[in-house]
Amino acid sequence: MDNKYRAYYYYRFLEILPGLLVWLTFIITILLALFNPLAGIYFIIIYDLYFVLRLTYMLIFLLLAWFKYRRAIKINWWDYLQSNHKTWPDYYHIVFLPTAGEPFEVVDTTFDNLAKKTKYDQRKMIIVLAGEGRFEGQFNEVADKINKKYANIFYKILISLHPDGIAGEVKGKGSNLYQAGHVAKKYIDEQNLDYKKIIVSTFDIDTISHPDYFAYLSHLFISHKNPHRVSFQPMAFYHNNVWESDIVTRVVANSTTFWLLTDLARPERLITFSSHSMSWQALVDIGFWQNNIVTEDSRIFLQCFIRYDGNYKVEPMYIPVSMNTVYVGSFWHSLKNQYKQMRRWAWGVEHFPYMVWHFKKNKKIPRNKKWIYIWNQTEGVYTWATAPILVLLMGRLPLYFAEKNNMTNVLTQNTPLLLEQLMRFGMIGIFVIAMMSVVILPPMPQKYNSHIANKILQYSLMFLQWLIFPVTMILFGSIPAIDAQTRMMMGKYLGFWVTEKKKINN
Repeated sequence: MDNKYRAYYYYRFLEILPGLLVWLTFIITILLALFNPLAGIYFIIIYDLYFVLRLTYMLIFLLLAWFKYRRAIKINWWDYLQSNHKTWPDYYHIVFLPTAGEPFEVVDTTFDNLAKKTKYDQRKMIIVLAGEGRFEGQFNEVADKINKKYANIFYKILISLHPDGIAGEVKGKGSNLYQAGHVAKKYIDEQNLDYKKIIVSTFDIDTISHPDYFAYLSHLFISHKNPHRVSFQPMAFYHNNVWESDIVTRVVANSTTFWLLTDLARPERLITFSSHSMSWQALVDIGFWQNNIVTEDSRIFLQCFIRYDGNYKVEPMYIPVSMNTVYVGSFWHSLKNQYKQMRRWAWGVEHFPYMVWHFKKNKKIPRNKKWIYIWNQTEGVYTWATAPILVLLMGRLPLYFAEKNNMTNVLTQNTPLLLEQLMRFGMIGIFVIAMMSVVILPPMPQKYNSHIANKILQYSLMFLQWLIFPVTMILFGSIPAIDAQTRMMMGKYLGFWVTEKKKINN
């Protein structure tokens, strides 16, 4: 077998491994329940203990990140920047906004936020509106309106159109951004701007940044000892249409918010997700975004990490950006969209073979860093797929078969009580998250705020909705994760699914 085929089969083995571990776990759990229930009970107890310890660990970091967030939003970062960094006018911000057929109202809302609500000098901002060739007519119409409305506000609005049907590309945000990056580079070179003094932010088209986002980002960048070897990850809220959204999409979206919040307090395992920022110099060094994958938002970190031999990391930003939930007006259609969105995010499992492959080839990356990121990725996608099903559903199988086979002893009698206590402990974390989710809500729209009784009802529903969290963990956590990992295991690669975005009027 020549090296080409050996490399192919090795990479395919790495793609198969995550899904194989998941399915082996389920199969072994069922076999133990059928043929050795006592061993199955021990396995479930150990797994549940691990899961609860993991939840406790995450809850501690969630609270740490929460207090840092509450402290950060109290500071007027625009005033702080001007007072403490006299060189801030030397820096430019470039913001990439990839689109894929979104209506003018959605694009306009994002531009309006950047132009009118952002506390920063907009003449130091370059905005790149990037469209897809398959929506060329609609995009050109939107881009023309945007340019006429906002051209005099920003340093420059660049319009990029990504041609459709380029061989070797995956239709999606990564290939669109790849094209937009080259358009931006051409303009920056023409303007003779200093690469090292340009800060890049990549936003989804519905991203509404905190008013102090760019001032805070500038402070972090300027004060960092090596700003060209770091990405900056803000908190991700899904609040743009949260009051209009249904109960399921709200719970799933907020779950994502708090999952990311726990990682913000653990920079050693943090990678970029969704909207984030970085150095233009680093972006040029790696040749922009990878154009043949689905999860370009997190892959961009790995590209930099490998390019700089492990000398690259992600710093947390304790200021949020807000995006839409997947709600588009129809409950069942929104649930379908929610599943597709979670499956696309779960497709981040494609990073596992990429990391192992490139880490093995790059001998300069410190071994401990390699193992940390490989473990975090492996453990993360594994528990994402297995934990809710094992803890909430399959964990009862060994007990059922033990009782059916009259295998009654102290262990079988006490295991239900132990599992019940573990679940109660886990509910403490859900209670804390439910309280936090109410505190961070944006102001209630007037139509829900007609009188005090209705206001109390709406806030109560926002708290009580977390009762369905165990169900959403399975339907929109485990199942799409299993779906994604199984698809990769079978070589049925997932294309990029564009989240539908709709302007909701308050």
